[in-house]
This record gives sequence, C-alpha cells and structure tokens, in this order.
Amino acid sequence: MNCCEPLNEMFDVRMARHDLKKYRRKGAEPTAKALINLLRGRAQNATLLDIGGGVGAIHHELLDAGLAKAVHADASSSYISVAREEAERRGHADRVEFVLGDFVAQATAIAAADVVTLDRVICCYPDMPALVKASAARTRKFYGASFPRDRWFLRLGFRLLNLFMALRRKSFRIYMHSPKDIHAALKREGLALTSTARTFVWQVVVYSRA
Repeated sequence: MNCCEPLNEMFDVRMARHDLKKYRRKGAEPTAKALINLLRGRAQNATLLDIGGGVGAIHHELLDAGLAKAVHADASSSYISVAREEAERRGHADRVEFVLGDFVAQATAIAAADVVTLDRVICCYPDMPALVKASAARTRKFYGASFPRDRWFLRLGFRLLNLFMALRRKSFRIYMHSPKDIHAALKREGLALTSTARTFVWQVVVYSRA
C-alpha cells in the first residue's frame, strides 16, 4: 500500500475543514504554537520547509512574522487544499509552494530550506529513520519537530487507538518511535539540540546545524 493512502483516508476533507475552522477561531495547536515561538526569531527573511503542515499554521504565522517564503509538503490532498485557501486569504499565496505526496519519495526534488518543521508528523510515518534522514538532509540551519513523549500510558493509549482503527478497518496507524532514536538519527545528520518544550503528551524540539 502507498503510504499516502492511509493518510488521505484519515486526514480527509471533513477533518481538514474542521481543523481550518478551529485554527481560524482559536489559533495554532499547542505543539505548533510552541514551534512557532521557538523559531520566530530565527525565521526572519528565511525559507521554510513545512512537512505534513496540515492547515499550514506554522508557515502562516511565520510568514506574518517575517519569513521570506515556504514550501508546504503534505500527503493529504484535503489539507493541501485548505492550507492553500488560508494562504490566499492571508495574502501569502505568492510566497507558498505546495507539494503533494510522500515526502520521503520526493525529498531529493525539493529544495533545501533554512528551517524545516515536522509538527506531529514523525509519529504518522512508519519508517522514522528514512523520514528523519530525508528531512534533515533538506535542513540548512534549524530543524523543528514534535513527537510523543516516551511514557508508558501513551504507549498503551496508542496501542488501543491502533486496535480501534483496525476494528474499524482503517489502515492509518500511529507510531510510538523512541525519542532517543529520533535524537540519535538527527545527531547522525549533523544536528544538535538547542531548544525544547513539552506538553502533557508531546515533546517539542529545535535542532541547529552544527
């Protein structure tokens, strides 16, 4: 199965429209907001590659704060559509390029950026080393990501969520990749941890190019 199929199935038009409406009403989700706050001062006149960008909260906010331009890469056509709509509404359309499909498969055709972000994306991809390697290779200066913290009740919760998905005959799964393994993979790519933040569920990190 193409890895984009479960993502398109899960992140469909209905969810995309709901999330866009929620973003317009309440602003970015906590993990995206944390990444925006950690990167805001580092994004002036920079370029951004936002992988799995959803409604585009990170690049919408950073473009308002002085980011030069962004590429939004996403496997969900529905989220590409609503992110494009929001970019047009905000007057950002000429500064955002949209790329649809499996990022890992397309990575070598996508230009490197000063800043690369993956907000709650690593846990949606089965091959963490491939995703981290491909995204780190596109990073010139800063790499921001969020992923689940390594806590026993989260591992249990994700197993139950995946069981629920299987019972509903859904192909989407969430993956509890080890934060230590993610850190090691980024270190191998020449990135060093510079900033962290946490929510109850999520670890938010920013790495810099050594």
